Amino acid sequence: MRRAPVGTAVTALLLAAAATGCTGSAGPARDAAGPGPAGASTTAAASPSGAAGRAGTAAPPVRVPDGSITVAFAGDVHFEGRSAARLAAPAAETALGPIAATLSAADLAVLNLESAITARGKPEPKLYTFRTGPEALTALKDAGVDVVSQANNHAVDYGPDGLADTLAAKAAAPLAVIGIGKDAKEAYAPYVTTVRGVKVAVLAASQIEDLTNQKWRAGDRKPGIASALDEAALVRAVTAAKAQAPVVLVYLHWGDEGKACPTAAQTRIAKKAAAAGATAVVGTHAHTMLGSGMLGNTYVAYGYGNFLWYGTSDYTASDETGVATLTITGEGKVTGETFTPAHIDGRGVPVPQTGDAAKAALQRRDGLRNCTGLAAVPGVPGVPGVPGVPG
Repeated sequence: MRRAPVGTAVTALLLAAAATGCTGSAGPARDAAGPGPAGASTTAAASPSGAAGRAGTAAPPVRVPDGSITVAFAGDVHFEGRSAARLAAPAAETALGPIAATLSAADLAVLNLESAITARGKPEPKLYTFRTGPEALTALKDAGVDVVSQANNHAVDYGPDGLADTLAAKAAAPLAVIGIGKDAKEAYAPYVTTVRGVKVAVLAASQIEDLTNQKWRAGDRKPGIASALDEAALVRAVTAAKAQAPVVLVYLHWGDEGKACPTAAQTRIAKKAAAAGATAVVGTHAHTMLGSGMLGNTYVAYGYGNFLWYGTSDYTASDETGVATLTITGEGKVTGETFTPAHIDGRGVPVPQTGDAAKAALQRRDGLRNCTGLAAVPGVPGVPGVPGVPG
């Protein structure tokens, strides 16, 4: 959420609307600062390129009319390999580097932590296993993140001991952790909060057909992750969340690795979640970005790609990433989207792009919509005369 100052920001306003073709999880409900000026633009967001930190000048917030909020989404985070060092990043920089200013400028920020939170346990019999410590949750909070999904194929990489530690970390977390729980009820439960007077519910599930979703799917008396493979359970969760809040955000782990177009399973569950009342259905997993846009009145983003990334990847464009910031009314209508493009550097950190590189990234992202069947997000395609904005 918009919070204490987050570093030095420059005005690089980047729009992705230029189309060409209670309460479940841990984490207290928090109200951000009062609403912005009535009638202000809903289509421009700050995209800082300076160093972000917990001191200094705050990033300019997205200006929204009374009764609307902004929600920022980003992709997969690891604190392994080269990115493990980010847990010791200087306070002036934060674990996520300069893009933390963009996350902090939003009223609510959501991403995926793709790791067990444990120092114990035995690795599961799989090619890749990831883990980190509970300090990762504090590092993400300090970088502007409010909600973390753990409904993914690496949340239970260290067996029952690792799962027990992850659930303990969730219970003590300084932010909301969703998509995992001591049973199915907790795993599917939304995090419900009030943001500048707007009630919001956020829930998560994994659609990846893998060992985690087979062995560690939460049940009536079984701890584990929320599964989107049980489509009826997910639809029930979205319907229940809609009964609690007009704004329902669904964060999914989905798609095929390396594929830049959505699968039939993705499009099917997006339609079902939209019909159940989701305001936005978003997610990650493919290690590359996928298209986004509107499915009727529901915003859908089929893949935000890697974000804080532990190593290199053989997939095309796996270092392309960014933060999507939605403007949403109190009734749950998406009225605008801005996208802050970024490139993952040699440290694994997502660094915002500016100038021609940013414009090229936005054009490529717009092109990804072509195979999705989605419509462009409402909003103005450019702001003439504003640096960094295609007009």
